Amino acid sequence: MGVKTGAGPGGSAGQWRDMSAQALEDQYSPSRWSPRLDPDTIIEAHIAAAAAGTRRARASTQTSLHVPYGAGVREQLDIYLPNDSSGTFPLLMYIHGGYWQCLSKDEAGFAAPPLVSRGVAVVAVGYNIAPAGHMDAMVQQVRRSLTFLAERYTSTRGIYLCGHSAGAHLAAMVLSTDWTEYGVTPNIKGAVLVSGVYDLEPILHTYVNDALSMTRDVAQRNSPMLCLAPPVPAVATCQVLVAVAQHDSPEFRRQSQEYSLALRAAGWSVSLLDIAGVDHYDIIEKLSEESYILTQVILNMISRD
Repeated sequence: MGVKTGAGPGGSAGQWRDMSAQALEDQYSPSRWSPRLDPDTIIEAHIAAAAAGTRRARASTQTSLHVPYGAGVREQLDIYLPNDSSGTFPLLMYIHGGYWQCLSKDEAGFAAPPLVSRGVAVVAVGYNIAPAGHMDAMVQQVRRSLTFLAERYTSTRGIYLCGHSAGAHLAAMVLSTDWTEYGVTPNIKGAVLVSGVYDLEPILHTYVNDALSMTRDVAQRNSPMLCLAPPVPAVATCQVLVAVAQHDSPEFRRQSQEYSLALRAAGWSVSLLDIAGVDHYDIIEKLSEESYILTQVILNMISRD
């Protein structure tokens, strides 16, 4: 295909520039890298699995659905609550993927049951997706949703971020927030970033940007790789886990490794988890299973604090 990065999570940041246009499209088309199903089928199967898992979670869990954190139609949260209603539970905020232009909180509750059963509240975040949503606005919406949660649940044992794909990008942008602008400092104790994109510039040259319409300036100011700073005191103890799938594309794997290395160099406590036997989609779908390695890692992260 003319791709010059290696098949593993190695490489360097400039090599995507050497790819042909088609090779770059392939690298940023996660559905083309799964050994399970063909590209169209796997996307349909992922949406169906996420929606079915969310329906099960809503049916089996105490919930507060469609809670507004702003005035926008999609500025709503679905909150899955543990039996402990004292408000002292840990809280995991889940940010869905969909390449910033697909999915919603209505397909984002599937991970709740195994976490809620262990006393963790799970919040699925809604935000405006493209073309109606702009990248700057999406980042601001996720930050405002976290501000809302920090003010609503003042006695939590800590807030944990979890995002998949585009959601991992948005969660990473939350880590770079200057909270003085928001008048609140959320107690962020951990972040789980799953199969994310942390440098948006390659996206500018692919079909993904057709709906996003990002300029280079927009891509740069919303690239976590370019917003790195040492952790402020409020997140000094925050543990960051960057997870990537064996069957993610070489570019996705490179981005995960390089972002984890950059975080560590900036002073963050970070680890990289390369999960065997999964692709870009079931790496997150399996969070509905308590025995899944990533579910266990999240529970262990929370129980340590």
